[in-house]
Amino acid sequence: MPTMDKRTFLKLLAMGAAGTATGTLPFMIQNVVASEKMPKDFYSIPKKGQARILHTTDLHGQLLPVYFREPNVNLGVGEAYGRPPHVVGEKLLKLMKLPKDSAESYAYTYLDFLNAAKKYGKTGGYAHIKTLLDQLRKEAGGVENTLTLDGGDLWQGAATNVWTRGVDMVEASNILGVNVMVGHWEFTYNEAEVLSNVALFKGDFIGQNVRIKEDALMGDEYPEMTEKYGKGLFDEDEGYPFQPYVMKKIGGKRIAVVGQAFPRTSNANPREFFPDWSFGIREPDMAQLVKKIRTEEKPDAVVMISHNGMDVDIKMGENVPGIDAIFGGHTHDGMPQPVQVKNKKGGADCLVTNGGSNGKYVGVMDMDMSEGKVKMYYKMLPVITNWLPADKEMEAYISQMRDKKYDDKIIESRSKKFYFNKGRVGKSYKEILEEKLAKADRTLYRRGNFMGTWDQVLCNALREEYKADIAMSAGVRWGTTTLKGDWITMEDVMTQCAMTYAETYVREMSGKDLMQTLEQVADNLFDPDPYLQSGGDMVRLGGMDYTLAPKKPLYSRITDARLDNGDKIDPKKMYKVAGWATVNRTPEGRLMWDIVRDYIVNNKGKDDVLKLPKINHPKLIDISDNPGIADYPGKMG
Repeated sequence: MPTMDKRTFLKLLAMGAAGTATGTLPFMIQNVVASEKMPKDFYSIPKKGQARILHTTDLHGQLLPVYFREPNVNLGVGEAYGRPPHVVGEKLLKLMKLPKDSAESYAYTYLDFLNAAKKYGKTGGYAHIKTLLDQLRKEAGGVENTLTLDGGDLWQGAATNVWTRGVDMVEASNILGVNVMVGHWEFTYNEAEVLSNVALFKGDFIGQNVRIKEDALMGDEYPEMTEKYGKGLFDEDEGYPFQPYVMKKIGGKRIAVVGQAFPRTSNANPREFFPDWSFGIREPDMAQLVKKIRTEEKPDAVVMISHNGMDVDIKMGENVPGIDAIFGGHTHDGMPQPVQVKNKKGGADCLVTNGGSNGKYVGVMDMDMSEGKVKMYYKMLPVITNWLPADKEMEAYISQMRDKKYDDKIIESRSKKFYFNKGRVGKSYKEILEEKLAKADRTLYRRGNFMGTWDQVLCNALREEYKADIAMSAGVRWGTTTLKGDWITMEDVMTQCAMTYAETYVREMSGKDLMQTLEQVADNLFDPDPYLQSGGDMVRLGGMDYTLAPKKPLYSRITDARLDNGDKIDPKKMYKVAGWATVNRTPEGRLMWDIVRDYIVNNKGKDDVLKLPKINHPKLIDISDNPGIADYPGKMG
């Protein structure tokens, strides 16, 4: 994507000013008219110490303000039982000493979400985050005293990410002033696109746990490709495609930033996108690297920017000495306060944070590194859109990008068979995405260990498309919230489905294989060892109910599985199962967003309302005392 020229930028600024003068707000600040005023000094944090670290993560391409409902189910097992982030609702507010019926309650919990959303309005928006970051940088004495980190899952989650191959977010991040980032969904473009984006990014893209496979180093294609794009072969001897860490001088102090990409990328996403790279937790390598940095570079502090997930970060903080703070992502946990972790190897305590998702929060850590000691002061700030004016430069950039015309040269599918045309060629991105499909009969959300209402829409769409007995949809945590009574737009649909492998499928599956698959997914979520978890949620099932006991071991958690008609799942019987986003071979079915759009339009009533007759909430056993569940809409045994 070309960089915006000055004439276009000034023109867009003038348009925005004219819109404000005539009473029509620019698109970025169209929002629910919130009645609540911002408390005095809500976003003011006087700097303590020499350096200020600013943290965002898991934006999932959401450049505009959004609604995003936090979970009412986030179960902790093993040592994570009752430990943040596995505390929800009122118990979380009490633990973190936050007031009820407040902006903090709206930001960090699901409590009274619909009314709170109408009261406070949307959250996030890159133009509003930019305003907040600039204010926090100014309070710190300027950019020379600050470091801005992003924890990844930045380039995926919106339609414009797919259409620009992530370039929209790279350009926006450059305007935002991101200094260092790591990746996960960033790797789900092809390697050439990733390397091109890394070259375009003005900051540092790092990851100590990403390696170049040996056969790639021996061939000709990979070195030629990295030479073309300028980055991507950082250290051939060590096998690093990217820098494992960077040293930054902030406020006169030297801070080492070590990168940790999502360790299970090769399992969770199709390997065809990154055939030359491998991933893993690689804890011994991390320990060795931190020791080397401490010994040879003698920094004033060492921090880690991570996409491990919070439970994995806590375990790594316990096992790897020498890390002062971990700025985490992946599990979308908005934590008002960090967890202080005791190092088992005798090192100093480590502070572990997680920065939430969808632009809802900015984490702020001030570091005082006087006399060889590190004192840290942390605060998480909810980004209430109406309380922050939009940054004009960012607003103009997003407007220009969304005005770009869609054309049929955009490849959105691995199979290169499917195009998102349907009469949309020649329309702007904005026109396509603002299409109104139906009104929501309830708040549609997709966050929590089990079925969400948006998940049900996706599963229903798959079953209708393929006349399937059962639909399976991945338990991912991205996808924004649509309020009850609001129009569901094509943009809402794309926040649930926008990825580079959104093809759908249908296949015959035995009851035995189905149950074994569900058991394995449940173990990815509820294995007591965080290093054996995937960091996601339970696969969503449409057309089928079941009972789940999270505390039980593998292959004994799931019982009483039945179709919607009451028929018990027979291990020997074959069932028609539909799904999407497979990590194996490329399916042949239509793209998920087309299927979901058609389902919504075809099933709305004369009043334009889409009604969901049933939500397939599983029955849960032996978890009623767990502080990670509250107001569960399904049955509990």
